[in-house]
Amino acid sequence: MWTVELHPRADGPTLVCPHCTARTPPLKAATARSAALAHLACHARTALLPGHLRTCQCSAHGCTWHPRHRGCAGPVLLALTRGRCGRTWRLADTCAACAAATNNTAVVPDTLLGPRLLRSDVCPPAPAHNTPVSDGNERVRVREMLTYLASALPRFTSPAARLLALQCALRTDARGQVRLPAGLLRGMRLQGRRELWTELAHDRWLEMPVLRSARVTVRLLDAAVLEQTPGRSARRRAAHWALHMTPLARPAAAPPVLQLAALVLAVHPCEPGGQGIDMGILARLCGHCPHQTAELLDRLVAVRTLATWHHNRETDEVVWQLPMQHARPRDPSPLR
Repeated sequence: MWTVELHPRADGPTLVCPHCTARTPPLKAATARSAALAHLACHARTALLPGHLRTCQCSAHGCTWHPRHRGCAGPVLLALTRGRCGRTWRLADTCAACAAATNNTAVVPDTLLGPRLLRSDVCPPAPAHNTPVSDGNERVRVREMLTYLASALPRFTSPAARLLALQCALRTDARGQVRLPAGLLRGMRLQGRRELWTELAHDRWLEMPVLRSARVTVRLLDAAVLEQTPGRSARRRAAHWALHMTPLARPAAAPPVLQLAALVLAVHPCEPGGQGIDMGILARLCGHCPHQTAELLDRLVAVRTLATWHHNRETDEVVWQLPMQHARPRDPSPLR
């Protein structure tokens, strides 16, 4: 478990880490959050325990990080928690159940712990060996990035801005530069939406781009997404999959709020007779409260993206069916 704090100062916020003896120099306000996340990522790369030694730190602290729930369950994951409006950040080994029950928390996938996010004088260098990452599942990469953005972006970030941030995060190069052609933004129905760029720039997630030309070039300020693994071509395929997701049909001409909800369901496929997703996780990824998320699911049924859905209030699990799954099979006997 690692925790860092951002202390306000007249000359800029300073990053304080109880695990490091040296204090960092004052930071720029626009890059302070990225520096905190990169510092935690550096600790995770250099001091992560083997899988058989990792335990739920929330349980070790008496499960005081979240309201009461059904108990510890699931694999031990790295969970990132934002506290005190972004002035405190905690990265800890947490079981899946505790991570889902903790507010302002997102699971950090291994693909976001790329090499060298910080200078060597700030944090020890990463080990020389690299962990191999599979290149075969675009759905997993989109789910991991949506999960990360649910914590990195403020809760009130609009669905359209979240969709835009997803494409930027998956298409960025190692320097944080993203070039979005006009056709991409036009296909997403986001071309000319200056307020979305202003929203992300106000959150200090990216620099406000110049929108005079059809092709938009923007620089990201979130250091945690600059050196992802695998490579850029694989991430671009994931970004393309997010625009043409399967097996859910993208709602035609639907508002961004429905497109985001459909994308969240698409990256959490619900097989017949299988498990779904906790309502709390679904609501957090959609950027809404559970009641609003239920209304979004009703609207997806109305536009025939879903056939039906159900919320089990005892387990807080949401399951759904696609139109093709809901259709009745034909009688194979011949007509008489």
